[in-house]
Amino acid sequence: MLKLVLTIWNADELFFENGDSRKYFILLIYLLALKIIRSMENIICMKWGAKYSADYVNILAEMVRRNMSRPYRFVCFTENSSGLKSDIEVRPLPEMNLAEHLPERGWRKLTVLAEKLADLEGRALFLDLDIVILGSLEPFFEVSGKFRIIHDWDFKRKSIGNSSVFRFEIGQHSDILEHFLTHGKSVRAEYRNEQAYLSHAMQAKGILEYWSEEWCRSFKRHCLLPFPLNYFAKPRQPANAKIIIFHGNPNPDTAIRGYVGKYGFRAVLPTSWVAEHWKE
Repeated sequence: MLKLVLTIWNADELFFENGDSRKYFILLIYLLALKIIRSMENIICMKWGAKYSADYVNILAEMVRRNMSRPYRFVCFTENSSGLKSDIEVRPLPEMNLAEHLPERGWRKLTVLAEKLADLEGRALFLDLDIVILGSLEPFFEVSGKFRIIHDWDFKRKSIGNSSVFRFEIGQHSDILEHFLTHGKSVRAEYRNEQAYLSHAMQAKGILEYWSEEWCRSFKRHCLLPFPLNYFAKPRQPANAKIIIFHGNPNPDTAIRGYVGKYGFRAVLPTSWVAEHWKE
């Protein structure tokens, strides 16, 4: 937007006979556009490494488009934008120097808490790539609260969230990131992953809140039938669920095709309702 304004500003051919009038007009247009941008909701995701292809980002963007009515920006933070659709806003993946031998625990997601997050302002809804959106995302912006996250299904008696879907205020929690960058070794020793640390830090601030339980459901916990019924019945689609979370195996694409896990206990019959939603 700024580059466009500057280009017109310095153009040799004037739209107005009075150059000052033209520049004031362009400045007004720019300020109005800036106001519109700042009033838009931010929906962000991250892609790094080779675990997920560009298709995951493209499909996520389309699922968001189908389930949002208010103005929004869809921004992907990545070090490799190859294959991403042109209408997806791409920003550089924030740097975080992690030792290569460390197991993947999602620590890089903490970089969205930086004091300055690219050109984004206001609040942001973070979405993991391996989710399936079934219904409107509007309620995730309508509910109050400074920080909201999924209450992890495996730790109902503890204050631990699942960060597949969380909403936060941009630039307001850089202290959490800075503490990890300074004391990363001790943080990793105390907390198994980023979401446990993030939940604890937000609870310490007194702002940890959870989404409505029925909004975000686990594919493994709430859709799959137990062994051996999973060999005879397809996974169920939870009533009133807005987002299905795929943590571990299978992923959405393998759930669509069908999947048999280690030792054969976690078998998934081809799931057509996932295919109906997880698509461009």
